Amino acid sequence: MSPDLTTTYLGLSLRSPLMVSSCPLTGDLDTLAEIEQAGAAAVVLPSLFEEQLVRDELHLDQVLEQGAYAFGESLTYFPDMPDYGVGPDAYLDLVSSAKARLSIPVIASLNADSTGGWVRYAELLQKAGADAVELNVYLIAADTGKTASQVEDEYLQLVGDVRAALDIPMAVKLSPYFSSLANMAVRIDAAGADGLVMFNRFYQPDLDLDTLEVVPSIELSQPWELRLPLRWIAVLYGRVTASLAASSGVSDAEGVAKVLLAGADVAMMASAMLLHGVRYLPLVEANLVRWMEANDYESVTQLKGSVSYQGAANPAAFERTNYMRTLASYE
Repeated sequence: MSPDLTTTYLGLSLRSPLMVSSCPLTGDLDTLAEIEQAGAAAVVLPSLFEEQLVRDELHLDQVLEQGAYAFGESLTYFPDMPDYGVGPDAYLDLVSSAKARLSIPVIASLNADSTGGWVRYAELLQKAGADAVELNVYLIAADTGKTASQVEDEYLQLVGDVRAALDIPMAVKLSPYFSSLANMAVRIDAAGADGLVMFNRFYQPDLDLDTLEVVPSIELSQPWELRLPLRWIAVLYGRVTASLAASSGVSDAEGVAKVLLAGADVAMMASAMLLHGVRYLPLVEANLVRWMEANDYESVTQLKGSVSYQGAANPAAFERTNYMRTLASYE
């Protein structure tokens, strides 16, 4: 009898812990159907960015008002900006169409820049039929006058405001850069997050030496990046009520097994899918099943968290002891 792969994430029952996270692949309906057919338990759509929506609205408003002041009465020809069909319509169509076509949960991703934007667009995503909303919080604390406590309070206020506006589950994609990450995760959990995704990859800018301009730079995640979410999932397992999701560095069945052992409910893949294609997913699942059978695990529930901070024979391995052992292991 094959191992039971079922798990629960954000209160949603999933056939396995294998999810495809936000990436270009999940922005296309036909590809989404292929991802479901390949065995994905759920999908996270690409992020809806508030800045892009605002820029589009302002551009349309500027175009429509060209020459409007030539005649006084011409101002009345145009309705106010909110009456125009600009904004998140295309994204909302993707959400509703994906829900109509897929049988697996569809999670919308939101990246806003203002409190009103977070709440407004989260509500629209819920109305479009999303099974859950993932808050892709990308906040760079570059203001030297803002304290760590103020930054943390902004996160907590955001989570509380969106939670109050939604009836569906809500996940928060965390930054790994808090000075006390464990405490912040517990506070975000208490503020209403149904899930914590570890972690948001803060892409670093680069400099073009010819143009002396700041240029975007993106690299796919590498397997070694799994170590960061692995540690913190192990630390937080059993200490928060929210679901735990591993993101960044999950590239194969071994990586999936590791994050489950640490305490994750699901493993999210994007870079591996972009590198190997949608057909790579069944191979990951088959290898996960083989590993579980070889190690006498009958279910994901049985193995989950068995090597977490709470379940490990030596919890200190996740802390300072591991640092000293790592340094001593170099040859």
